[in-house]
Amino acid sequence: MAEILRRVLSWGCTAGPPQGDAAEIGPPLLLIGGPGSGKTALLFAAALEAAGEDRGSVVFLTQVPLQSLPRRTGARLDPLRLQKIRFQYPRSTRELHRFLCSAHETPGPAPSLLLLDGLEKYLMEDLGTQGTAHLAALLLDTAAYFSHRVGPGRGCGLIVTLQTQEEGYSGDVLQLLLLQRYFPAQCWLHLEAPGPGHHRFRICLEPGGLGPRAEWWMSFQQDGEMKITPCSTQTGNPSSDKSASSGGQS
Repeated sequence: MAEILRRVLSWGCTAGPPQGDAAEIGPPLLLIGGPGSGKTALLFAAALEAAGEDRGSVVFLTQVPLQSLPRRTGARLDPLRLQKIRFQYPRSTRELHRFLCSAHETPGPAPSLLLLDGLEKYLMEDLGTQGTAHLAALLLDTAAYFSHRVGPGRGCGLIVTLQTQEEGYSGDVLQLLLLQRYFPAQCWLHLEAPGPGHHRFRICLEPGGLGPRAEWWMSFQQDGEMKITPCSTQTGNPSSDKSASSGGQS
């Protein structure tokens, strides 16, 4: 799943959209960052990117409806892409379990991408390490089931966001280490140079063995627009001054 996120982050940084195998699924990815770091915006941009491929729909799980949509991103907000994103709103861990356990009853074609925004909201119900492992396993099993339905060579990817405090993880460290075992690919959003009216984040993408580590800078404008530029240490063209932008924070 790191490849889809890499394409989202690299839009506008090169002469065209990044080249890659659209059928490459890769290991499940955990998108980790503090409040207001842009996790939801990046997740929705990944949904738009996947919806533009010649594959199935996208399932987007979240407790509450999105308050705003990215205004500008490499994958445009066209109606055809939006129609392929199926939003579901499980309000509790029990409702999320019910949705995942009933995936085999879902009519129609299987999705090509399963997204969950705000895993920490479900973990707040004091699941413990055993409950956390059970929920993570259900997410992976559901993606595996959808992959089986989609067919060989295509599959269903999985990306989950997890909110942490700006300085380290506020929950059980063992819980985070457990999640990292289930999600070998990770993308960290680190707050850099904090100050009044200024927020800049360093995005570190660890693809879990598929491809090199990559980094970007992300900052928010006063109107909430998110600007992404490649770090000079990133493989590719470090001298590029172009950027990919989208709006919204979470």
